[in-house]
Amino acid sequence: MISKTIRIRFAPSPTGYLHVGGLRTALYNYLFARQNKGVFILRIEDTDRTRYVEGAVENLINTLRWAGLDFDEGPKKGGSFGPYIQSERLDIYRKYAEQLVNDGKAYYCFCTSERLEKMRDDLEGTGAFAKYDKTCLKLSQSDIEKNLAVRSTYVIRMKVPENRIIKFHDLIREEVEIASDLIDDQVLIKSDGYPTYHLANVVDDHLMKVTHVIRGEEWLPSVPKHILLYEYFGWEIPKLAHLPLLLNADRSKLSKRQGDVAVEDYKAKGYLKEGLVNFVAFLGWNPGDEREIFSLDELVKEFSLERVGKAGAIFNIEKLNWINLQHIHQKTNEDLIPILKEILSNSKYKGLNLSDEYLANVIGAMRVRINYVSGILEKSSYFFEQPQSYDENVLKKHWRQETPNQLSKLIKEYSLLQNPTKEDYETALKKTAEQLGIGAGKLIHPTRLAVSGMGEGPGLYDILFTLGKEEVIKRIETAINKIKF
Repeated sequence: MISKTIRIRFAPSPTGYLHVGGLRTALYNYLFARQNKGVFILRIEDTDRTRYVEGAVENLINTLRWAGLDFDEGPKKGGSFGPYIQSERLDIYRKYAEQLVNDGKAYYCFCTSERLEKMRDDLEGTGAFAKYDKTCLKLSQSDIEKNLAVRSTYVIRMKVPENRIIKFHDLIREEVEIASDLIDDQVLIKSDGYPTYHLANVVDDHLMKVTHVIRGEEWLPSVPKHILLYEYFGWEIPKLAHLPLLLNADRSKLSKRQGDVAVEDYKAKGYLKEGLVNFVAFLGWNPGDEREIFSLDELVKEFSLERVGKAGAIFNIEKLNWINLQHIHQKTNEDLIPILKEILSNSKYKGLNLSDEYLANVIGAMRVRINYVSGILEKSSYFFEQPQSYDENVLKKHWRQETPNQLSKLIKEYSLLQNPTKEDYETALKKTAEQLGIGAGKLIHPTRLAVSGMGEGPGLYDILFTLGKEEVIKRIETAINKIKF
């Protein structure tokens, strides 16, 4: 355990949905905070107004809570260091930016976007590193005052020292060095008055007493800018840990082009929160042994930054499916009913009024055949509507000229049943086959085709029992009338 009170923050941008990489960052922060009896903070970094999506903050909060990652301080929950939404803290950032200007650590820049674009093009044309040429750093005080007096558009830039090696220790990367000559004079306050990530992040982490910053590897090149800001303000630098990238199977950066990347997409498909969180925990971390199935509480006990690797982590959907299936096995049919109900409510079957008993039977029949709950709709829509068509290959193989007559006899036998069990359906079918002098398979395959439209699936008698006698008889009669030999 760490003696100092740990304060950890997850600081997403409200851009519409929670990326699975964001869930991993939130999870690792949460696990580290809980393991060390610390504080888990949610801070919304919404200073890039071009990317802001209405309703995204509420969605972020709801998605985190769905995953079981409830925060101790944050929007709508409060805390001693609020507000926790950056757009509500603009005066704070302005004050600290002006302090840097007054201290000679930052300066006003009045360059137009056209000049900056030409400057970048010229530098790139020579093969030089394209960064700001410090033109406005050379302005006299009178020039600055004149520009401010006539309300010229400006930004505030950080003054980056030249010819310096900036070193820092990363809990995952260990010792890192970056030359200051590769760092631009970063904009701290944009022309719209909003801070950039760099200023807001440093100011907020300091004021919110954040002790550890755990975030994605993509922020690693920005660390020297942040270190300079900490030095300029005379503040203590939090401990840093930069997580490995998430990669597709081809080792390209994980993107929506190759599959779902939003947590909400996996939730909508009926992946269990336990399965998704378990899988995401292994995207960069491992427990050091062969165990793969963990609850959230078990992850809290086992997690350590020392076991987070540097190499990119492959997002393997087959692995996710397998892990999710193990968590499905740990649930009862009744546990999965609310998930199936939500999926149905967002499907074309939303108008169906199905009992919990019926849904439990559907889940019981399909649970060993699915990796996520919406797989029930994908693989067995016949539980929610009559077959719209019949598998041609099964028809050719199992539907004969005599089949309608044989199924008619089965209907008569089924009509005699009272509140039939699965065993009753089986007994009646075998009895009918015996009376017809045929093997049971001659009835099993056509009956399955008639009630489901398919040649495979769960046990036939599970299907018949779940659908109920009246529905089974109706579907067999429909098949007899629709299928012409």
